[in-house]
Amino acid sequence: MERREFLNLMAGGAAATAMSSAGCESELAGYRKPAKQPNIIFIMVDDLGPEWLSCYGGEEMETPNLDRLAEGGMRFLNAYSMPQCTPTRVTLLTGQYPWRHGWVNHWDVPRWGAGCHFDSKYNISFARVLKTAGYVTAAAGKWQISDFRVQPDAMQEHGFDEYCMWTGYESQNPPSAERYWDPYIHSAGVSKTYEGRFGTDVFVDFLIDFMKRHKAEPMMLYFPMALTHGPLTNTPLDPDAEDKLDRHKAMVRYTDHAVGRLVKALDELKIRNNTIVFFTTDNGTSKGISARMNGRSVRGGKATLGEPGVNAPFIVNCPGLVPAGVVTDALTDFTDMIPTFAELAGAELPADAVIDGHSIAKLILGKQSDSPRQWIMAMGFGGAKLTDAGVVPKVQFADRVVRDKQYKLWVLDGSSAKLFDLLADPAEANNLLDSKDPKVLAARRRLEAVVQSFPAKDARPKYDPTPPQPWDKKPDSNTRRK
Repeated sequence: MERREFLNLMAGGAAATAMSSAGCESELAGYRKPAKQPNIIFIMVDDLGPEWLSCYGGEEMETPNLDRLAEGGMRFLNAYSMPQCTPTRVTLLTGQYPWRHGWVNHWDVPRWGAGCHFDSKYNISFARVLKTAGYVTAAAGKWQISDFRVQPDAMQEHGFDEYCMWTGYESQNPPSAERYWDPYIHSAGVSKTYEGRFGTDVFVDFLIDFMKRHKAEPMMLYFPMALTHGPLTNTPLDPDAEDKLDRHKAMVRYTDHAVGRLVKALDELKIRNNTIVFFTTDNGTSKGISARMNGRSVRGGKATLGEPGVNAPFIVNCPGLVPAGVVTDALTDFTDMIPTFAELAGAELPADAVIDGHSIAKLILGKQSDSPRQWIMAMGFGGAKLTDAGVVPKVQFADRVVRDKQYKLWVLDGSSAKLFDLLADPAEANNLLDSKDPKVLAARRRLEAVVQSFPAKDARPKYDPTPPQPWDKKPDSNTRRK
């Protein structure tokens, strides 16, 4: 399909095939004006599994704003994040799996430093891609893969025109630990405490203001929330919440409230029908918090490979563009986001970019009934290792899971270890690895072939080290000898 046809289709609310990566920007520029490109808002909560959303069968509380998004849009049952913060965020930004981009384990850059950072010289980002198609871009919330003291312009380097980000906890800077009450936030190159404010309100206010100022332009807004990650806290809606469970519920309720504020702003600005809202989470709920979902108890699975750790709630909504009331078993994971955003925007992916994901634009626009995926995967948790050569994965071949719509293979210590039929056994209690059933054997062979297609050794993060800092973590004696 030609670019003119694609953009004209988008003007009428339809999707088209992904465009060729040849002849990128000069050719695209001539066809930008006829189309009304959709705005994109990607909301990603921190540490929250689907068991806490009533639209997914969560029984502990109501999430009315998220329920309305699901009822008026598309709700995914088989969407994978990675198991923990850093692997998910880099996978989302780059469209690459951790075994390729190297951020296999968690590395808290503001806290540990050691020259490691998410380097724009070696890594693509969806914001930079969409800017080539004329989008204005903004981010608010949690970044944590750069130290803004060392790189105050990191967000702009990665393609965000404006930003309002919690810094992450910066070593030797106590105020920076605050992300909720009196939050310490980096914006326009300056970090400071917002006294008397609740962090989520600061982020949402910023995003609404950005939308008001840019409503006539195509916009990409990235909202990686700080909620619902610990420390557990009370909120403006639940100021008296004190115990652990009540505070967690308060934070979930405020997540729902924040989403409601953004959607209300879209309605008031009269851009709702041209704004595609994505809602998801970076990994499952913290392990110490359980909830009932669809009649069974689900323990939080953050930093684990079980479904409560990696099967993320995933909702897409846009009245008039995304079909309403759809529940899909289509497979998708976070590598799919950058090609999806590019197709929706009419943007080109760089010709030299290696992308592991596949666009699901046609699916979410109702032009296809399924995604192009035959399998999805998740991997990456625990702290990375620091050596004299820099930050490297903890082990050469990290544990991982690969699944299709029915079966899920666990690969531990480099070998197949577990196989589950998720349709019959959603709690992953009955290991079928030794089953002789022909269907199970065929599923095992299919999924093992996928694993065998991965490199035998995971990559390390790609970066040029930033200058040494007093707070940098030091390699321990064991890693120095290796």
